[in-house]
Amino acid sequence: MHLLADPETWVAIAFVILMGLFAYLGVHRTVLKALDNRGERIRSELAEAKRLKEEAAKVLADYKTRRASAEREAEEIVTSAKAEAERIAAEAKAKMEDFVARRTKAAEGKIALAEAQALADVRSAAAEAAVQAAATVLSQTVKGSLGEDLVAKGIAEVSRKLN
Repeated sequence: MHLLADPETWVAIAFVILMGLFAYLGVHRTVLKALDNRGERIRSELAEAKRLKEEAAKVLADYKTRRASAEREAEEIVTSAKAEAERIAAEAKAKMEDFVARRTKAAEGKIALAEAQALADVRSAAAEAAVQAAATVLSQTVKGSLGEDLVAKGIAEVSRKLN
């Protein structure tokens, strides 16, 4: 009887009764079923996570491929733009050189024309001065109608030769 006074004995008896009641009511089947359901849910979540991981890897690979393609295309565009810029610069340089050459030639032509005009003006002025000088000298040295005829002929001849 001493055993019945011990509290540990009553705890053990209550535990055995509780376990028997759980077994009778089928609580162990419910607990096992809940654990099985939870295990199945975890397995399905793991499968979904694996599927999502594989899908993410495919998407990542696709983006890497697209990025590499875009980088190649960008390099081609830059190379093409550089070539086009060099071609345009060469054309502009050639056009500028042609423009400068034409302007230089035009300026040289104007200078030559101005020189020719100045030379003609100087000759004309010299001829006029020579005619005036000859007329003055002849009119003072030769008198009468013979002098006038000689002066007129001389002036005409000088004018013809100088012009």
